[in-house]
Amino acid sequence: MTSQNKMQTLKYLAPLGYALLPLFAGAQSIDSILRNVGTTLNTIIGILFIIATVVFLWGVIQFISQSGNPEAQKKAKGIMLWGIVGLAVMAAAWGVTQILIQYFQVPSQGPGFTAPPRVP
Repeated sequence: MTSQNKMQTLKYLAPLGYALLPLFAGAQSIDSILRNVGTTLNTIIGILFIIATVVFLWGVIQFISQSGNPEAQKKAKGIMLWGIVGLAVMAAAWGVTQILIQYFQVPSQGPGFTAPPRVP
């Protein structure tokens, strides 16, 4: 690899490094990085679960409302099918995420509020 090619590669990888820098800059340890990644993935998967459920329910509504039109019902069945596929994919992604979290023994994030000690 010539020095010109190395410079071109660096030119394209530098923005990626700058984008990922905040993830590592505020982290005290690998555990906190893994915890942040796990929390982010669980949030994204939860949002995608909601979207897949809405898609499925939209297909059901379309199927019921188009009871006299077989062509529209066929389209609604396709929407329902893709909603179910989305739910299955998100369930699998959530399961894989949980397996990885347990395998790497990522500590769970505790509560955001800790009660002060009681004074007798």
